[in-house]
Amino acid sequence: MVTMDIRRALPADLPAVAAIYGREALEGHATFDLEPRPMHLWEEPLTASGPGEHFLVAEDDGAVVGYATSGPYRPKPAYLHTRESTVYVAPDGQGRGTGRALYDVLLPLLAADGVRAVVAGVALPNPASLALHRACGFEEVGTMRQVGRKFDRWIDLTWLQKLLA
Repeated sequence: MVTMDIRRALPADLPAVAAIYGREALEGHATFDLEPRPMHLWEEPLTASGPGEHFLVAEDDGAVVGYATSGPYRPKPAYLHTRESTVYVAPDGQGRGTGRALYDVLLPLLAADGVRAVVAGVALPNPASLALHRACGFEEVGTMRQVGRKFDRWIDLTWLQKLLA
């Protein structure tokens, strides 16, 4: 595993984060966005400060090679103790333990915030992401068939969950 700095995201990190996500929006299927997000949408999570709202980056040799976010699962009060997580890793950070390093910091933060359950959606096929989530203690709870359409094909989405308490 590579040694890298996992820290809270800063405004200076946003171009690199936006590039990681934008590449996936344009070329991959891990997100169902078809276009990169505008910069103002990346600024919003920087100021989020509620329990279970985190925005972390993985920095290796001065470059952001991945990021993780967590936020509300759904806007209903009974979901207060459930958070949805996302992890994205740049191609040059993949296969080096970047995703695991991000989760190793994010999950204890969520537990300290009183979060009970963390959920994550993985668009299929994505064996590396499924393996990452399983290695971090997530379990598969269901697959929704053909819920996304991108690049002229239907995409399934598997939901994973980890109980923290």
